[in-house]
Amino acid sequence: MVLAAMAKTKSNKAAARYLGVSYIHYKRWVKFYMDENTGQSLFESHLNQAGVGIPKFSTFGKKSPGILEVIEGRVDASHFTPDKIKNKLIHDGLIEDKCCHCGFNERRVLDYKVPLLMHFKDDNKKNYKLDNIELLCYNCYFLTIGDIFTNKQIQQIEDFKPVNEGKVDWEIDEYHLQRLKELGLEDDEEEFNYISRI
Repeated sequence: MVLAAMAKTKSNKAAARYLGVSYIHYKRWVKFYMDENTGQSLFESHLNQAGVGIPKFSTFGKKSPGILEVIEGRVDASHFTPDKIKNKLIHDGLIEDKCCHCGFNERRVLDYKVPLLMHFKDDNKKNYKLDNIELLCYNCYFLTIGDIFTNKQIQQIEDFKPVNEGKVDWEIDEYHLQRLKELGLEDDEEEFNYISRI
């Protein structure tokens, strides 16, 4: 298992991650095994303190992925969230910010993003080749792929009740009340209620 992990990785830390064990645990046990060719322990023979062959990007959100490396498969896409890769594809102009089926491209008011879902045509969520990715609006995704939400999520959405049903009791501080009086709006009850709601 250790030799297989070393063959697939470029450093001891990566080998420990590959095996799903802590680096300390990995280091303790790998030092017992010797490399027949060099006479060193497997740990010493797999040291890579210079980081040769390891991508120089942070996986903690400080840098965006090199999108061409992700598309070509040179960088493991699992280091990044699909949302981050989708935003980078759109930002770099590699994919249009609209639904591939219906052309929907209206932006949300809250964050000015087009609500689109990324779909992998071959159902392989690690294959980020451009011919395998398409952006779909929620409606086209539902019609062509399937349901986005689980039954439990749908039930919660349908059972949702607003917290404040009915009329909202607005409070206006003295300063704004004085301004409304100066404008002559405190006498008109309907206009006063409309402005206080704004």
